[in-house]
Amino acid sequence: MPTDFAATRAMFHLPHGVIYLDGNSLGPLPRAAAARVAACVTDEWGDMLIRGWNAAGWMDQPTRLGDRIARLIGAEPGSVVLGDTLSIKVYQALASALEMTPERRVILSDTGNFPSDLYMAEGLCRTLGADYRLVTVAPEDVAAAITDEVAVLMLTQVDYRTGAKHDMAALTALARDKGVVTVWDLAHSAGALPVDLAGCGADFAVGCTYKYLNSGPGGPAFIYVAPRHQDVVRPALSGWLGHEAPFAFDLHYRPGTGIERMRVGTPPVLQLAALEASLDIWDDVDMADLRARSVDLCEAFIAGVEAACPDLTLASPRDATQRGSQVSFRHPDGYAIMQALIAQGVVGDFRAPDILRFGFTPLYTSDADVQGAVAVLAQIMASRSWDRPEFKARAKVT
Repeated sequence: MPTDFAATRAMFHLPHGVIYLDGNSLGPLPRAAAARVAACVTDEWGDMLIRGWNAAGWMDQPTRLGDRIARLIGAEPGSVVLGDTLSIKVYQALASALEMTPERRVILSDTGNFPSDLYMAEGLCRTLGADYRLVTVAPEDVAAAITDEVAVLMLTQVDYRTGAKHDMAALTALARDKGVVTVWDLAHSAGALPVDLAGCGADFAVGCTYKYLNSGPGGPAFIYVAPRHQDVVRPALSGWLGHEAPFAFDLHYRPGTGIERMRVGTPPVLQLAALEASLDIWDDVDMADLRARSVDLCEAFIAGVEAACPDLTLASPRDATQRGSQVSFRHPDGYAIMQALIAQGVVGDFRAPDILRFGFTPLYTSDADVQGAVAVLAQIMASRSWDRPEFKARAKVT
């Protein structure tokens, strides 16, 4: 049966009068999440107190929910665990991957990668020594830069600014042929489009849950380790919950078995409760249906904006097969234009230096949302109502 996106839309709290096109930055509130978190607070934390770790299953949340995310990213059962932040998971995956190729010293990434991933790589290189280095090339030059000098290929599958999508299968195959370990960041892929980690033969992957997976601000990240590596890879961050027997309280670290060894600190129980409510929505979603609907929404938005707003330049790939689930346009005054849009109830976001970014999430984005957003944007551009001081004042978060 085809996915009923009208039904999934009804499962979200969407403020009246708002067209929300920023789920690629922060997903909206699933209606069931408030009650689920409240029950966790009052019935579990409140009444069970510390017994909740066993009685409410808190300790098992990271792997139990990891298996539910695994279905959405084409991962094998038992290969995904949740916890900590995305930057921490990038560091874990990258450090472990480097140890798998000790004779090599180069991390290869691209200039479109999310800066935090690059910062973590730079910091790790400084820690390991001067002979380790991060090399970045233009996204279109990645394939040519994969040589037998590279230790790790670290890429974000979907560019956070433009939505341009790397060919994961092709680049992973090329890396494997050169003896290069792959680390894929799925921050703008998980819940946005079908991913096939197992089929591609990826080594590691990481991602966040507060965007398309709707776990709420600060929601935990996940890490994937291919089953063939799980019992040989060494966790760089040897936290107590990654220990083989955490409650033996040994003075020396012994890594746990399987994906459990990639756990670090105490699970964020309340955030995981919110994520669980969101994942219930995904149980009835077919990823192929999601992708087809996403493409339709994005194509309609591109056509509408280009017809009505000639001053905006498409920054995303025109070919839908090379694009994630977002559309970006360029304008020198993009920040002010976005603030004017938000003031009229159309919420997207801005990315420096000149990107207006719009996310399309079929779980709750409708055809009427697309039409309404185009109409408001056209009116703002035609009237130049964005050209006001209040829309040019920069806030901390853009």
